[in-house]
Amino acid sequence: MNEQLAKLGDALESAASRDLGRGRRPRRLVLLAAALSAIVVLTGASFAAVKLTSTGDVAASLPAGTLWLAGTEPTCTVVKQNVEYHCVLAHAPANEISDWKGTVEPTVDANKHVNGGCRSLASDGREWQCYIGEEAVNQKIVSEGFLGEYAPSPSVG
Repeated sequence: MNEQLAKLGDALESAASRDLGRGRRPRRLVLLAAALSAIVVLTGASFAAVKLTSTGDVAASLPAGTLWLAGTEPTCTVVKQNVEYHCVLAHAPANEISDWKGTVEPTVDANKHVNGGCRSLASDGREWQCYIGEEAVNQKIVSEGFLGEYAPSPSVG
């Protein structure tokens, strides 16, 4: 990605030099520079968001997604960094569901937005496979439209 940005920057610099050499108005250059800045900022923000997904972030996102998992103290390990995590709960979830196996629940990040989801692997609800971002949609845990939605408090039911 950095190589692509460098090539884009070189191309913009070359185009700007040609434009300035011809006496064109700098307005075009300003607009071009603003567009490049927006691309760099958005790409950097996306990269930072992905980079910040830690096992602790994923563990915290489980009870933030559903009230039934409150107080369960999850710990997670990486299966595929920033995509898939295996989580185990220190305490069984609430007993509203007699067989948790196959149950899916959304996960909610620290900014209170749905960032993925998890599927229970065990009937007692203490073992979960969690997916972040689009992979949660691919795994049919959350819908495309639900991913990224604001979730100010854990869901119930």
